[in-house]
Amino acid sequence: MFDSPLSASAYEVLGVAPDAAEEDLRKAYRLRLRQTHPDTGGDAARFVQVQRAWELVGTADARASYDRGHGFGTDAPSYAPAGDGRGDGAGSWRPPARSADTRPRARSFGQPGGWRRERYLDLIREWAGRGTEISDPYDPALVRAAPRELKRMLADALAEEASARVIGELGMGYTVWHDVAVDPRDPSLKVDHIVLGPSGLYAVLSEDLGGPVRLRRGELIGDGVDGSPIADLVAGARVLARAARVRFSGAIVVLPDDDLVSTIEEIGRVRSLPVAVVSRSALATILRRGLSGARDIGGNELFDVRTRLQQTVRFV
Repeated sequence: MFDSPLSASAYEVLGVAPDAAEEDLRKAYRLRLRQTHPDTGGDAARFVQVQRAWELVGTADARASYDRGHGFGTDAPSYAPAGDGRGDGAGSWRPPARSADTRPRARSFGQPGGWRRERYLDLIREWAGRGTEISDPYDPALVRAAPRELKRMLADALAEEASARVIGELGMGYTVWHDVAVDPRDPSLKVDHIVLGPSGLYAVLSEDLGGPVRLRRGELIGDGVDGSPIADLVAGARVLARAARVRFSGAIVVLPDDDLVSTIEEIGRVRSLPVAVVSRSALATILRRGLSGARDIGGNELFDVRTRLQQTVRFV
């Protein structure tokens, strides 16, 4: 919730400046608790945010650690991809790598988050101004100061990379295509992941909307929601299904754990396709289990679907 480039900082949630005195911080916390408490007409999701913010900055040690990791102090880590020399991603919500894990991984094609990272790098330099030297385009302080559309680009790239790690650990029985073009003429029209396994063929959207979301009439709503993410995902899956002559088993929207009340919420069919909204920690579970009413794929059909997709998929 607070580690996303897009989300409000713990200080913003509490309504104080990052350099606020300890007593001012404590007063702000008590005030925000009263304002957001569900028993007094407040919003439950906001109430949880306030409590979480206090956990992060309510003590001197916790506050120092939070400041280091989020660009409010020195020695802040980076949102850069792991292993690129600028940081290990410790400032993001991404789970740590499991270097000792030697189990076979899912077969993977394409670069998760690659298109959005490239767009972010272009746009952050354009925003900073021509001739301005940026030593680290992923520095948390720089990211925090950037316009919302740039932070959203980076947040979604991180979300795609995090989902890709989860999918990769499903094992060799699964195949995944990342950053799949729906319309080659418009790179922004894409499906983040296509996942093929014994439980079916799924179109997956990895999003980070920067805060809590809800469902209404089969669509996501919330402060950070732009457009119709579920409808767009289903439309993209239908286009790809026609092109490859395959049938998708369902569509899945993946969001950060703190942004959903339920870890798995199946919302029924949207344009005949079963749809679920899940937290990232539940993504592996839903891909292994499959959606309710979705058709399993096995035997020769799995190989046939994989071959058709390999011949059809184009990347952004």
